[in-house]
Amino acid sequence: MGKRKHLHLLDWYILIPFILLSLLGIVMVYSSSTYIAIHSGTTALDFLIKQSIYFVVGLMLMYFFYRLNLSKLRDPVFIKAMFWGITALLVFVLIFSGRVNGAKGWINLGFINLQPEEFLKIVIILYFADYIDAQKTYLYEDYFSVMKPAWGKMIILVLLVLLQPDTGGTAIDLFIILVMSMSTGIKKHRPSNLMFLLFLSYFVMVFMLSHMNLHGSIWTQHYQLQRLVAFVNPFQNVRTSGRQLVNSYYAVSNGGLFGVGLGNSVQKMGYLPEANTDFILSIIAEELGTFTVLIILFLLLVIILKAIRLGKKATNLYDTLLCYGISAYFFIETLINVGAVIGVLPISGVTLPLISYGGSSMLALCICIGILLNVSKREKRYYSEN
Repeated sequence: MGKRKHLHLLDWYILIPFILLSLLGIVMVYSSSTYIAIHSGTTALDFLIKQSIYFVVGLMLMYFFYRLNLSKLRDPVFIKAMFWGITALLVFVLIFSGRVNGAKGWINLGFINLQPEEFLKIVIILYFADYIDAQKTYLYEDYFSVMKPAWGKMIILVLLVLLQPDTGGTAIDLFIILVMSMSTGIKKHRPSNLMFLLFLSYFVMVFMLSHMNLHGSIWTQHYQLQRLVAFVNPFQNVRTSGRQLVNSYYAVSNGGLFGVGLGNSVQKMGYLPEANTDFILSIIAEELGTFTVLIILFLLLVIILKAIRLGKKATNLYDTLLCYGISAYFFIETLINVGAVIGVLPISGVTLPLISYGGSSMLALCICIGILLNVSKREKRYYSEN
């Protein structure tokens, strides 16, 4: 009887899309890793096994956070340990880790390349949810003064990410902070003008880049700037910084509506260097077609909308903020990845949630799914008892 009740409390609108996306991700990691595996002295099967292990471990973490009493995440000792732990990892990365594609972001543990930035997103969500809920009474009196300590701490961590440099991770972190800061329920103090400034800054940046000389030495020597050059005019830099984006266009175009068949991608054979991570969606579009891409985006949208709905229905501010923070995480990561693949946003090294290859990303997202399922369980219990 207990097991039946336990299953009854599961939110299948979150769990089923999560499992479908993760399983499709494992298949596509295997398919897209063929060329990469050959040149790294391994096989595509190794990538398949690793991604499968990440998924299984992620399921365990998801279940742990689903069953966990969420009040334990608000323990002051845990909050401090979480903050200083992620700070230490980010500093360690900057000092001791080697550069990959021009950035320092990984700690090689042998069985996994740990990327602390992925877990920083969870730290931001948990920290802001606890802080805002604890200070909600005082927020009505002086919103900005009360929020400054929280913003200050988190901005320091985000700056450590920017110094790696990880512009994509920085953008995601700032978006999560912005969304959670606007979700306090205090309408007259919401910093909605910040959203306008972000969009304005983005278009100003694009305008300036499109009217500058993009062939000077500064643009060709800096990896992050090369990505911006490629975004503005990829076909003028097709042999250098624009190669990924142009080949992404070719992959999407070749695939058509239903694709050329699983395993039959041409662009994964050395034309797209990040075929199993940043540009895995391009390979999916080529092999399985635009129709499959739309299904993937629909399943991600289901998770995002369900998280928002949970946040709206939540009976306390803490749960609301957790849901909004996680929905912002899934939304902005999907938006940046898809935007980079189709050329409407700069390439920034952001993976596609639950699909791209990577242990840190999978584990962090599984923790978020577990928290969402936990909040949903609590809400079902509350409404069934009242």
